[in-house]
Amino acid sequence: QKMPPSLPATINIREPRWDQSTFQGRAKHFFMVTDPRNLLLSGATLEEARRVVESYRAGMVPPGLTEDQLWQAKYIYDSAFHPDTGEKMFLIGRMSAQVPMNMTITGCMLTFYRTTPAVLFWQWVNQSFNAIVNYTNRSGDAPITTSQLGTAYVSATTGAVVTALGLKSLTKHLPAIIGRYVPFAAVAAANCINIPLMRQRELKLGIPVMDENGNRLGESTAAAQKAIFQVVVSRIGMAVPAMAIPPVIMNALEKRAFLKRYPYLNAPLQVGLVGLCLVFATPLCCALFPQKSSMPVIRLEPEVQARIREKDPWLETVYFNKGL
Repeated sequence: QKMPPSLPATINIREPRWDQSTFQGRAKHFFMVTDPRNLLLSGATLEEARRVVESYRAGMVPPGLTEDQLWQAKYIYDSAFHPDTGEKMFLIGRMSAQVPMNMTITGCMLTFYRTTPAVLFWQWVNQSFNAIVNYTNRSGDAPITTSQLGTAYVSATTGAVVTALGLKSLTKHLPAIIGRYVPFAAVAAANCINIPLMRQRELKLGIPVMDENGNRLGESTAAAQKAIFQVVVSRIGMAVPAMAIPPVIMNALEKRAFLKRYPYLNAPLQVGLVGLCLVFATPLCCALFPQKSSMPVIRLEPEVQARIREKDPWLETVYFNKGL
């Protein structure tokens, strides 16, 4: 029996498997990255994937490895290890935890939005979860101090809760369906606060920018601003279907006899509807912008431009990991 031919060592597994210049390619990539089944993988499976990826990158091709197995290992590796630091990410901060975690939290926010303590509690839970995700998926490899992290967390959570309570008091005299949208407005506002705060270090010191071959050219705050803006947009986009569609359906169902007869089905139904929306919204909104984002050199800060011109006078575009 013949051994299968050995894989060439030239497949670029630093990049995703699908063409990231197209929305479809990015969507396929993020459906893999956000697959909740990745959370169930054992530590041994993750380590094995890491071994395959690292030895392949070092030019050693394990015998009998097929291209599909190589990509499978890369996606397992990417689901659990940070792209810039290489460290194993905190379980609930991983993109594969987005759907189950968000589904539970959003479902509860939409179900228990009527009393002030419930609004406070669920907005706090949501912002704590967001803070973990934003920290876990930050761009760059610069460390962040505990006090910076603490300040960011407290200000982001307070901002979200204040917004939620403020909006809730405004809706007292408005139709019930509008009250259901308070959690969404609060989440959108909180994302605009939470992400920049949890990633404020990048806004102050910049994130690494590279040429197309991945050579580091310096740190840019202009790139950090673009990266964080894109992340805020895609996070709000992620929340839209999950928080906009279920309220309409639930509002209709609550008028029927069915939910009056079985009121305990309210929360599981909300959570299920939200989950259904998130399974699609999460990867599709992550795919709005390429993860490896780019920017013309002339849009960078003058001192960064000057440094790049010294190294490579003809370079027109720089690339950076925007984080998620």
